[in-house]
Amino acid sequence: MCIKRRIYNQCVIPTMAYGAETWTTTKQLEQKLLVPQRAMESRMRNITIRDKVKNSKIRKQTQVKDIILKIKEAKRRKAGHLMRIADYRWTKRLTEWQPRYVKRGRGRQKRRWRDDITTYIGKHME
Repeated sequence: MCIKRRIYNQCVIPTMAYGAETWTTTKQLEQKLLVPQRAMESRMRNITIRDKVKNSKIRKQTQVKDIILKIKEAKRRKAGHLMRIADYRWTKRLTEWQPRYVKRGRGRQKRRWRDDITTYIGKHME
């Protein structure tokens, strides 16, 4: 189990979350990432759906890192890096950019990267 956990934490999670610090995380995206993670964890323990073991119990047994927490950590790290940039590089300008003459469409606004950061960190990013 130790070797399986090490391989999972060092190879699978970084592969699944490659570039995740730039994604806007939605409930649908989180679900798309959690389903294969839970499936891999149950395969590590040779547990099937018929065994009816709760995901929390499997997580305690495998002790692998949660992919959603790793993505949030990567976003916080990226946001901290952008806050510390002294000059006005294109990465910082791109995160602060607002379109000027665009008419908003109907419905709820799309979730932006900055919205995710403000929910994780708070209003201190300004």
